[in-house]
Amino acid sequence: MMANSFGQQPPQRFPMARSVSSPTPGMQSSEASRDTTGAPTASGGGVASGTTSVDRDQVYIWILELINPETREHALIELSKKREVLPDLAPMLWHSFGTMAALLQEIVAIYPAINPPTLTAQQSNRVCNALALLQCVASHQETRSQFLGAHIPLFLYPFLHTVSKNRPFEYLRLTSLGVVGALVKTDDQEVIHFLLTTEIIPLCLRIMESGSELSKTVATFILQKILLDETGLAYICQTYERFTHVALILNKMVESLSKEPSARLLKHVVRCYLRLTDHHRAREALTRIIPDQLKDTTFSSCLKEDSATKKWLIQLLQSIGVESPFTENTVA
Repeated sequence: MMANSFGQQPPQRFPMARSVSSPTPGMQSSEASRDTTGAPTASGGGVASGTTSVDRDQVYIWILELINPETREHALIELSKKREVLPDLAPMLWHSFGTMAALLQEIVAIYPAINPPTLTAQQSNRVCNALALLQCVASHQETRSQFLGAHIPLFLYPFLHTVSKNRPFEYLRLTSLGVVGALVKTDDQEVIHFLLTTEIIPLCLRIMESGSELSKTVATFILQKILLDETGLAYICQTYERFTHVALILNKMVESLSKEPSARLLKHVVRCYLRLTDHHRAREALTRIIPDQLKDTTFSSCLKEDSATKKWLIQLLQSIGVESPFTENTVA
């Protein structure tokens, strides 16, 4: 058991999310092509080179087709493909009449399939194409603030609450995490402030503990970006209970990684630990609870080709007064 070095403070867990609207009756979901990723991506501004006026005219047609339930499925597929080659797609979507409402209809339409868990691959693919467009809006500097102001991320939280291991649910969780990942990747303090008023941290921690490797990686990346913000670090270390929740999950991940190594996941885990040492009380607590696997050569194979993670691990151990099995001259 961890000794409380955070002072006498009343228990305070992470907050629960604000509620969102119930699904609207009569909405439909059907098959769509799978064309999105769970990894965070960022969009910029301007017109992509090679995008012709004919292409843009067609994009406008597809955006108009989103508000028609009969043509929406095909439009979702085509627009999700265009999001990488048309950097100003986000403001085009946001400022088009009825478009965001149509995307939210796609989201809430599958709420009934979450509990009981009856989500099909066809439903999952279709809603993930809608989520891909929301990720585009979330990452763009011209639409991000409005996206947060409308509290649109909260509509995705029911998907992050799911626990089914079936592929449609895993794909849904991963793509939903991608939207949040796109938000935090921008290093916008407004994003962190918004997320801290929601239950994103406990949701990420649960996925970090029991999700697939890729979902764990994106969830840990989100936690890392929150910790790297001064407000986020102060929030997590504000009470011993919050810190303990985060530290215990990280410890469990290290134990799991010692059995099933993943270099990319280990990178984010080590970075989270290292950032926690920037808080004096968290650093003191970590001196007692840091996993033994990080103190020895358990992860030598993972670190062999990853000089950045190895350097972070050396810094982590030095900051808590533990001798590292690695030396600086082994870091490229």
